[in-house]
Amino acid sequence: MINNIRVKGARVHNLKNIDVDIPLGKIVSIAGVSGSGKSSLALGVLYAEGSRRYLEALSTYTRRRITQHSKTKVDSIEHVPASLALNQRPNIPGIRSTFGTSSELLNSIRLLFSRCGKYTCPNGHILEESMNVARELPLKCDECGVEFYGLSAEEYSFNSDGACEKCSGTGIVRDVDVDSLIPDENLTLQEGAVKPWTMFGLSAMYHVAKEMGVRIDVPFKDLTDKEKDIIFHGESVTKEVVIPGNGKAFELNFTYRNAIESVRQALDKAQSEKGLSRINKYLKTQVCNECQGTRLNRKADSTLLNGLTISQVSKMSLEEVTIWISSTIKSLPAELQQIAIPIYEEFLDNANSLLELGLGYLTLDRPSSTLSTGELQRVQLARTVRNQTTGILYVLDEPSIGLHPANIDGLIKLVHKLNDDGNSIIVVDHDTRILRIADYLIEIGPSSGSDGGNIISQGSINDVMNDENSIIGPYISDDEDIIIREKITKDKLFDNGIIKLSTDKIHTVKELDLKIPKGRFNVVTGVSGSGKTTLILESLYPAIFNTINNEKLPDHIKSIDSSDIEKIYLIDSAPIGKNVRSTLATYSGVFTPIRKLYAKLDKSVEKGYTLKDFSYNTGSLRCPTCNGTGQINMDVQFLPDVEITCPDCDGLRFSDKCDEIKYNNYSIKDLMALTIDESIAVFTDEKKIFNKLKTLSDMGLGYLTLGEATPALSGGEAQRLKLSSQIDKKQDNSLFIFDEPTIGLHPKDVKKLIKIFDKLLQNNATIIVIEHDLDLIKNADYIIDMGPKGGVEGGRIIAEGTLDDIIHNKESITAKYLK
Repeated sequence: MINNIRVKGARVHNLKNIDVDIPLGKIVSIAGVSGSGKSSLALGVLYAEGSRRYLEALSTYTRRRITQHSKTKVDSIEHVPASLALNQRPNIPGIRSTFGTSSELLNSIRLLFSRCGKYTCPNGHILEESMNVARELPLKCDECGVEFYGLSAEEYSFNSDGACEKCSGTGIVRDVDVDSLIPDENLTLQEGAVKPWTMFGLSAMYHVAKEMGVRIDVPFKDLTDKEKDIIFHGESVTKEVVIPGNGKAFELNFTYRNAIESVRQALDKAQSEKGLSRINKYLKTQVCNECQGTRLNRKADSTLLNGLTISQVSKMSLEEVTIWISSTIKSLPAELQQIAIPIYEEFLDNANSLLELGLGYLTLDRPSSTLSTGELQRVQLARTVRNQTTGILYVLDEPSIGLHPANIDGLIKLVHKLNDDGNSIIVVDHDTRILRIADYLIEIGPSSGSDGGNIISQGSINDVMNDENSIIGPYISDDEDIIIREKITKDKLFDNGIIKLSTDKIHTVKELDLKIPKGRFNVVTGVSGSGKTTLILESLYPAIFNTINNEKLPDHIKSIDSSDIEKIYLIDSAPIGKNVRSTLATYSGVFTPIRKLYAKLDKSVEKGYTLKDFSYNTGSLRCPTCNGTGQINMDVQFLPDVEITCPDCDGLRFSDKCDEIKYNNYSIKDLMALTIDESIAVFTDEKKIFNKLKTLSDMGLGYLTLGEATPALSGGEAQRLKLSSQIDKKQDNSLFIFDEPTIGLHPKDVKKLIKIFDKLLQNNATIIVIEHDLDLIKNADYIIDMGPKGGVEGGRIIAEGTLDDIIHNKESITAKYLK
């Protein structure tokens, strides 16, 4: 009998030609410090090869329509089952996505309304339930005799035929807020008085306004009504304007776009929440008065089922819908129950997984863009595993992300259920409670990058805890001390000032009054769905940001006292773009001084090379084969596209012409392959470069190479890279907000992160962290605990104060995990 997946010679990313046997039919945890190679083994080897082999069994026609993995860098891998993976970072939801659509719960609800609902005839009479819809026969009204057909499930969708015509199925109507277009009437047009004209592609618009008779050197408040009318409502006419630049003047044709039309056109082009965020400050958003926010047209929202319309059902939480749908089935006539029961059972299969993961508090109409990372990932997990398959290899990449310790129990239950169904489970995680449930644990290390990639310990949990080579062992056994910073005493907490926020009710968060001590390390915690994201990211952050920028406060903000905060930074784990040309060197800002250094070398001057030539994006020294991307895409007919490392530059982006220009025996091409830590030794005499590299190393990124593409960075790596530019600056009156910064971090790395926070605090910053990690919470000066539960039973601040205050608060669910 085959008991193990047998891997020999795995060399994906930094894996050092490792051999490992992984038990089948068991729960196997993979641990290791950040960048050690955990995900390389789990996703890059096991999942990639398992899914590739399964897809290879499909027809050529099918394979052409599926993105496939290239063959894994491994000598051999035996007995790997078909694989499914849960990624660490879910995709950013679209504007139209709701919890009901992303979880696919609404599919069952729509089908139930279509087949079993009480329809309203065109003359407004309500009919009884009928089998005619299922039989594809017309319905007939007994009162007026009119015949009509019932709706398909698709016609109850606000993303399709059921959408409200006025708001196109979004539930809201956005229009230009004219008051926001000119925030400072003391400015002239050429000083930027018209804010929308500062958007991309519109910077020359005030020149066009000048040709239309508007004075551009006079404060806006002193312009005539006619001039103001041109700015707000002027016609779209084409004018020839003179644009100065680089000591020259250019005559160009521009079509005038008035201030209001500029915003409307930008709104029409916005396809995502990110796109909308750029123009939201110029918009006023109102609930659609046609559909009253339901997103549906009247026809779709007129069918009744158990006394409710589909929009009324969508306003319920998942827990409430589950109870409602059960009573609905019982209320139907016997012949319709035969149709409804299979739909009901499919709904329950889906709902139960979501309920076990603690998402019962979410309403079906909740926009997905307002869900936290952890909530999004749990929706993805439930969608992935609800099929009740057997013999599958499930690879779960940090499933505990966003989960409060109280919610971990549901996750553990689900993992055991998957295993009991006859599946093999691979869990990559840092949470010690998750690691402890494993039948077998593999630890990769000992360090990150080139110093990682080896198996340093493996076996049962007890084996690893007793292994002197193990790094995770002391954390699993609770032998490692985790409080590493000296906290502010309670009597001095508010000595530097207080940030105060007062809000109205929003989502499930009640009216709140929040106080945050300035210049301190503050942590906001609470069970999933208790309102942490809403309170901080949807309330406090926009309130302070808009105050700093003299913009209108969000409607639900009653008042904000920012205590003289002048700068606010939101440091989240979102990927750093998708551009393969962005590298760690360019994003961190260290590459420009490096290029300047190389351009000044005697050999460069002799060859006539300038700063521009040392750019892999546009310079003459970039690799001509891959044009500086380091990769080549090969389109092979009937097979998946193959992305390979450029054979001429070996992925280093520069051509061999660089080899004759060296600094300390390294060409600029050679540098792209060096890790941050290795690069530090090269530039010890170049203070500016050395300091930037040293900061990156101190941030725990020393194992990454200078040429590392930023889209490939993990959530935690992306977060620390974003922070690196701020770490050594004075931060008087600066506020940093972190959204779950321990994502992807080993307990050892959490200690490093706490030291980074301490450095910011020493530079007078204020820090607010949304977090579940108990180690980090215990190091906070001030803790705000929300709850007591998720959804409508949460949304309150139930405890606030020092660690000792929280521990002794009987209402706090977090308290028992901190003791």
